[in-house]
Amino acid sequence: MSRTKYFTTWFVIVSILLSAFTGKVAGQEIVRDISLNEAIAAALNNNKDIHLARIDQNIAAINFKKTTAIFLPQVSLSYTGIRTNDPLNAFGFKLEQRTITQNDFNPALLNNPNATSDYMTKLEVQQPLVNIDMLYQRMGAKKQTEAYQYKTQRTKEYLTFEVQKAYLQLQLAYDALKVLEEALQTAKSVYAFTDNHFKQGLIQKSDLLNAKVHITSVESSQAKAQSGIKNASDYLSLLMGQPSGTIYKPHGELQAQPAALDSGRYIYPGRSDFMAIQKAIEASDLMIKSSQMSYLPRLNAFGNYQYNDSRITGFGANSYFFGVQLSWNIFTGNKTKNAIAMQKSERDKLVTQLAQQKEQSQTDLDKAYRDLSDARFEIQQGKEAVEQATESLRILQNRYNQGLVNTTDVLMAETQLSQLKFSLAQAQFSSNVTMAYIQFLTSTTNK
Repeated sequence: MSRTKYFTTWFVIVSILLSAFTGKVAGQEIVRDISLNEAIAAALNNNKDIHLARIDQNIAAINFKKTTAIFLPQVSLSYTGIRTNDPLNAFGFKLEQRTITQNDFNPALLNNPNATSDYMTKLEVQQPLVNIDMLYQRMGAKKQTEAYQYKTQRTKEYLTFEVQKAYLQLQLAYDALKVLEEALQTAKSVYAFTDNHFKQGLIQKSDLLNAKVHITSVESSQAKAQSGIKNASDYLSLLMGQPSGTIYKPHGELQAQPAALDSGRYIYPGRSDFMAIQKAIEASDLMIKSSQMSYLPRLNAFGNYQYNDSRITGFGANSYFFGVQLSWNIFTGNKTKNAIAMQKSERDKLVTQLAQQKEQSQTDLDKAYRDLSDARFEIQQGKEAVEQATESLRILQNRYNQGLVNTTDVLMAETQLSQLKFSLAQAQFSSNVTMAYIQFLTSTTNK
């Protein structure tokens, strides 16, 4: 590969990396400083995923409140108007109205009664007393509300990690722009010197063209870097629940944060997503118990009070009755048995899912620590390489000014320095993202 192609290829790669951030460039731009804590707070307050998680949590809480019906009475009030010449009902209506006379026992009237009207006002009450299966259903619903609380908490933790990563992407984009601005400044300086010497006939035109091509490549990458900043800002706006179009400027430059590599290398068993599954398992156990308790008899009380009259506005006769009912479903066609079997399978699936998720999380944590160690090593090597490349460029520039090296050598050294600076920034970005991911994996925050 020729040296000119090397310059162009590297800056194309940088351009692609800078334009890879998720987002859409807005037409109207507003520049705003923002800190990481501000971004996290805005995301936790406005992000749609948080809102959806809270809605699911509210739905679970409402379902739990519905189970209070196992303690409270059910009361209904009705008013019914009927007119019939059916022998049985006609006699019964008069009996309920307490208007039976001796003449009503006449066989001819009993068999062929006149049309009879009845207007009935009825108040009915049903009071649950002992329903063991419903009690277990209520406890299961309570566990479901706890599960959704933990799910909401895990959603917040994940969103915090995403905001941290997006903020670091924004810092990386600004660092890349800074590297390219420094590279452009150096390239223009080299071009000015080259142009002056070309006019004096001291160097060839190909050197001047190489310097010009190099400036064009850097300027193109610089434009991509500016778009990368816009895209990273739009993604941060999306996470914060804000409209796109604002260009955010982070506080401080991208710097690798210190980390303890030998501590906390285990997954906390009380992590919120684990607890969400655990509560779902406990809820499943209670629902299984509820189905098993449905084999037991139920005890409920009932009663009503009613008025009967032949007139629409009359309340001529009243009556009441109340009682206690003991009911027992002896055989339900194996419906309950199969329901219990299905519930047990679903519970076993949750248990397996929890174990698998813990194992996967531990594997991810071990890998994250290895990635962090690699990133730390790259940072250390990168800093040394940047120092050496900076000194090499300085020496070559001095020799170039003395006419001892050609333009391509200087451009090559400048490109190498820019590449090393960007690689160092990427290593610092990877280190900080990995640390945030480790914090996410080892979270100990309860609901």
